[in-house]
Amino acid sequence: MLLRRLFRIFNSFILLFLIALAIGFWWLFWRPLPQTAGEVAAPVSAGATVAWDKLGVPHIHAANQDDAFFVQGYVTSSERLWQMDSLRRAAAGELSELVGPAALQLDMNSRRLRMRRMAETISTELSAHDRADIAAYARGVNHFIDTHRNRLSFEFGVLGYGPRPWSMVDTILIGLYMFRDLTTSWPDHTEEEKLEKRGDPAKVAYLFSARAGNEFQPGSNAWAVSGAHTAHGHPQLSSDMHLAYSIPGIWFMASLEAPGLKVDGVTLPGVPGVIVGHNERIAWGVTNLGFNVQDLYREKLDDRTGQYEFEGKMEQARMERDLIQVKRQKAVELRQWVTRHGPVIVNEQGDHLALRWTAAEHNSFRLTFTDIDRAHNWSEFNAAVAQFPGPGQNFVYADVDGNIGYHASGKLPIRHGFTGETPVDGASGKYEWDGFIPYDQLPQAFNPPSGYIVTANQNPFPANYPYEVSGAFASPYRSLQILARLQAKPKVTPLDTLAIQKDVYSGFEDHLARALVSAWDKRRQADLKPAMDRLRSFNGQMDKDAAAPLILVRADYYVRLAAAESAAPGMGREYMDPPVSHAAFQMSYAAVDRLIAERPAGWFADYDQMLLGALRDAMTELDRSYGHNMDKWRYGNYLQWHVDHPIGSRIPLLADLFDIDPAPMSGGSTTVKQTTWRLGPSERLNAVVGDWDQSLLNIPFGQSGHVLSEHYKDEWNAYYYGSSFPMPFEHVNAVSTMRFKPE
Repeated sequence: MLLRRLFRIFNSFILLFLIALAIGFWWLFWRPLPQTAGEVAAPVSAGATVAWDKLGVPHIHAANQDDAFFVQGYVTSSERLWQMDSLRRAAAGELSELVGPAALQLDMNSRRLRMRRMAETISTELSAHDRADIAAYARGVNHFIDTHRNRLSFEFGVLGYGPRPWSMVDTILIGLYMFRDLTTSWPDHTEEEKLEKRGDPAKVAYLFSARAGNEFQPGSNAWAVSGAHTAHGHPQLSSDMHLAYSIPGIWFMASLEAPGLKVDGVTLPGVPGVIVGHNERIAWGVTNLGFNVQDLYREKLDDRTGQYEFEGKMEQARMERDLIQVKRQKAVELRQWVTRHGPVIVNEQGDHLALRWTAAEHNSFRLTFTDIDRAHNWSEFNAAVAQFPGPGQNFVYADVDGNIGYHASGKLPIRHGFTGETPVDGASGKYEWDGFIPYDQLPQAFNPPSGYIVTANQNPFPANYPYEVSGAFASPYRSLQILARLQAKPKVTPLDTLAIQKDVYSGFEDHLARALVSAWDKRRQADLKPAMDRLRSFNGQMDKDAAAPLILVRADYYVRLAAAESAAPGMGREYMDPPVSHAAFQMSYAAVDRLIAERPAGWFADYDQMLLGALRDAMTELDRSYGHNMDKWRYGNYLQWHVDHPIGSRIPLLADLFDIDPAPMSGGSTTVKQTTWRLGPSERLNAVVGDWDQSLLNIPFGQSGHVLSEHYKDEWNAYYYGSSFPMPFEHVNAVSTMRFKPE
C-alpha cells in the first residue's frame, strides 16, 4: 500500500510538472504569437487593412501614407520587436545592460564611435518629410508595445526586461548600425601600415590593390537586363545582397499601399519603407559600394590636457564620458578625447588615432528609401538617390518604360595626394578632405548599348577617374560569371536569373586548379598524386559534396599566405588572419591570380615549387582534420552554416526548435552565390518590370521571429535548394485579414 501510494504521489508530481511545463511553454512561446485576423483599435486617421499571404507577408492598405507607415511599424513589431530592440541596443552600445560583461567590448566599440550621440544630433536635423515618416512608424511600434506589454516575445521574459518606447533616434540608430556594418575599414588601415613597415611597400600595395584590371563596369551585387534580352519582353532586375546571416534574417518582406504609394519588397525592421523592391513603375536593388569613407589621423595629443596640434597651432580636444551599464556588475566608464577629426583611439603602440567617418558628418541620415518608394521614373529616382549620404551604395534600376540604369551613391571624400588606406599625419593639415565627390560625377550608366548592367561589388571607378579611389572592392570573378551566364541565354526568365543567383562556379579556384595541375605535371611529386586525380577533373564548381573544392580553398589559403610572406616576411599570418575585418582579403584573390599567371620576378624563385608547397601544406592540414581517406572528404564538412538563435539556442532541449545547425553549403568567396562561414545571400529578388506578379522573392529563413510561428523557418528549404516564391503585387491571395479602425 505504501509503495502504491508513493507511486501515485510520484505520478501526480510528474503530471503537475508536465502541466506546469505546458503552461510555461504556452505562456512564453504560444501566447505572444501575433494577431493576423480581426480588428485592432489604433490611433489611425482612417481605416486600414492588412492582408497576410501564405508566407506571412503583410500587404498593407491605408487611406494615407502616415497610416501606412504606422501599420508597418505595428505589424513589423508584432513579428520582430526583439530583433529591433537588439539592433538599436547594439548600435547604441547598450547590450551589456541585458546580457552582462560578454557584450562589454561590443558596447565599447559602439560608444567609441559615438553612435547614440550621432543619432541624437541627426534627429534634430531631419527634414520635415523624413520626420513625419519616421514619427508615424514609431507611433505604430509604440502602439504595439503599449497594447502587448504582458505578452511580448519570450526573449524579453527570459532576459527579464521590457522594451522602452520607440523613438526617431532608434530608427536612426538602426540606419547607423547598417552604415557601420558596411563601411568599417579603419582596422585594415593599421594592418596595411604594419606590413609596409616590415616589408616591401610596392608588394604590399599590390596585395591591397583596389583594382584587378578586368572589372566589368559598374560595380554592385545586382544586375538589370533590358527587355531585348528577356523572354517576356520586359526589363528584369535581380538583387541578392550578401550580408551576415542571423535568425530571424535581417530583412522583413512587406507591401505598402496608400494614395501616392504602392511598393513591395524587403524592409529593414525598425525603419519605414521598402529598402529593395519595386513600386508600380520602377524596380531597384542596392548593395555595398565599398569606397573607403574612414580615415585615421595620427594626432599629437597630450592625454592629460586634450591639447593637440593642428597646422602649427594648439587646439583643445573635447572629453566625452560614457557610463555603460553592465548586468549584475558595476557600471563601466568610458572616457575618450574627440578632435576635429573624430574620436581618438589609442592603439597597441600608444599612438593617438582619430577616426574621421562620413557617418559623423552633419546631415548624414536621410530617409532616402521612402522617396525611392514613391519615385516614378529615372529622374525622380536619381533625385532621391542623390540625397543618400551613405553607406555608399550601388543602385541598380529598371522601369516600365523599358529603361535600365545604375548610379553609385553616398558621401565619398575627396582626397588630394593620399588614399586614406594608412594612418596620416593629423597635425600638418595636409590630409584633410576637400568635400565630397559630386553626385553627377559618380559612376553611372543609363540604357547601355549592351542591354546589361552587371554588378557584383567590384570597383566601378574607371582607371582615369579624376579623384583618388580606395576601398574594399571585390575581385571581378562574380561579375564576369554573371555576365557570361546572361549572355549565354539570349532570352532570360526569372527562373534563369534565379539559377544565376545560385551559381557556385569560381573562376579563381578553376584557375588555381589548372595552375596546380600544370606545376605537378612538370615535377611529378608522388605524394600529391591523389590530389591531382581530383583536381584534374575539377570544373570550377564549389559543390558541397565534392572533395576538390575543399582541397582548393585550403591550397589557395597557403598560396596567398606565401604571397604575403614574400611582400612582408614574418607578417603573412597578419595579412591572412587579421584581428577584425580585411578589405584587402577580397582583392587578394585577383592579386594572387595575376601573380600566378604573369609570374613577375622578385616574388618567388620558383612559382611551381611555391604552388606545390602550398598544396602539400593544404593536404597535410586536411589529412589531420578529415582523416586519411580522401574519398570521404566533403567541402560541405568545411563550409557550414551554424545558424543559432542568440537566446533560444541556449535553452536546454529546445535549441533544435530555434536553430539551423549545421547546414553544409556550396559556393565560396568568389562565386556568384557568395557564401562564407558568416555571410551569404540575404534575399533573392527577381523582378519582372511591368508584369510584377511574375516576380520572385525569397529570404533565407522566414518572416517571423516567433519560434512557434509557421513562418519562422518556412522559407529555408526554398532558399537552401535554390527555388523561390511568387511575389504577389496586383493579385494577393490572402489567408487572413486584419483591420485597423480609428480609436
